[in-house]
Amino acid sequence: MGFSRYAIPEATRVFSGEERATLVRRTYSLVLGSVLVTMAGVSFGLGNEGIRDAVMQHWFISFLLIMAPLMLAQSTKLAMPQRLGLVALFAGMEGVWLSPLIFAANVASPGIVGQAGGLTLGAFSVLTFYTFVSRRDFSAWGGFLITGLFVLMAALLIGMFFPLGQSAYLWMSAMGVLLFAGLLVFDTWRLLRSNQFGPDDFIPAAIQIYLDLLNMFLFILSMLGGGRRK
Repeated sequence: MGFSRYAIPEATRVFSGEERATLVRRTYSLVLGSVLVTMAGVSFGLGNEGIRDAVMQHWFISFLLIMAPLMLAQSTKLAMPQRLGLVALFAGMEGVWLSPLIFAANVASPGIVGQAGGLTLGAFSVLTFYTFVSRRDFSAWGGFLITGLFVLMAALLIGMFFPLGQSAYLWMSAMGVLLFAGLLVFDTWRLLRSNQFGPDDFIPAAIQIYLDLLNMFLFILSMLGGGRRK
């Protein structure tokens, strides 16, 4: 898992519809590519029991390792091919890191991962289409969603150290789904309507949307599992 909300580069004005279209096309191409690489990473992890065991035994160290390329990918000091390579590296490592969770979920409830993937794809399509056709200004959502995200993170941290009931995890899962659905709408609106991204700023834009999508999938998976702690 990786929570979105990384530093955005200095605001860049998009001057033309063609530039906006270029930004959108590049962003969603990178999101799709990152999802496919993550799926490949999951498949690799599922096929290697030793790697899954190592990730489970050292999950926090593994998490720190996968965050390194993510942070470096957003550095404008690196050349574009290097940044794209780092995004691919992060997406693949993220898939490997998630493979123990995916394995455990499938063992506990066969078919649940496919259900979660289908629901996530459906929600992503509907929310993205709604944001594309809507003329609403979603700028006011930002502060509310960020506050909710910090509350959710605090609740998850508490749950790591103090045992909570299954109903509490179920509520947190539902809260996570709603939060990241809202963040997906907000980040899509920023891509389409705000002037924070220029045509060459598709990497940070894609990272935001990818992480919104990934976290929404994980919370849907948890909710379908009855909020069971993975």
